[in-house]
Amino acid sequence: MIGIVDYGMGNLLSVKNILDYLGEKNFICHDPADLSKADRIILPGIGGFPDCVRALHENGFVAALNESVITEKKPILGICLGMQVMAKWGHEFEKTAGLGWFDAEVVNINTINSSIKIPNVGWEEIQLNKKSPLFKRLPAKSDFYLVHSFFMKFADENAPEIDASYEVEGGKITAAIRKGNIFATQFHPEKSSDLGMTIMENFIDWQPAA
Repeated sequence: MIGIVDYGMGNLLSVKNILDYLGEKNFICHDPADLSKADRIILPGIGGFPDCVRALHENGFVAALNESVITEKKPILGICLGMQVMAKWGHEFEKTAGLGWFDAEVVNINTINSSIKIPNVGWEEIQLNKKSPLFKRLPAKSDFYLVHSFFMKFADENAPEIDASYEVEGGKITAAIRKGNIFATQFHPEKSSDLGMTIMENFIDWQPAA
């Protein structure tokens, strides 16, 4: 059973619709206590980093997520802003502490190249780590749909937690991350046609190492 976290800022219905299409049992978690009923968790998100963190705290989800993901090791998929808040810090509008699950910061794409148009909206060719169990049955270079102005930046752009990236003039943008039972994508698998559906299927089947 997959629980979709509702903290007031996620694209819940698109995620729920694809899970329903795949025949996977799921429900929307309106209350932090609902996470205890889920075997897997999806943390979607659309909007600004500070607002997201504030909403998670105000709705009581931070402690519940830490309990389910960090203590109980339930598999989680973060999508877009749901990925970004897993970083230590975000720099959108103001410096804001995130969940701290990854030693990274969320910064504006223009810090790589000021000429890059933001928000970056549309399809990008993404280089996948073919050793990742979440990318089974996918080409090493696959197109996925993104909508973002900020991205998760690691001190080392080849950090082992980076599961996928795409090239821009001046550097790389992190497109997916993975550590233990935590997996997240900057792109939207629920909006990325058949390839995105394959990622959702892989997440459903994923058995991360203990």
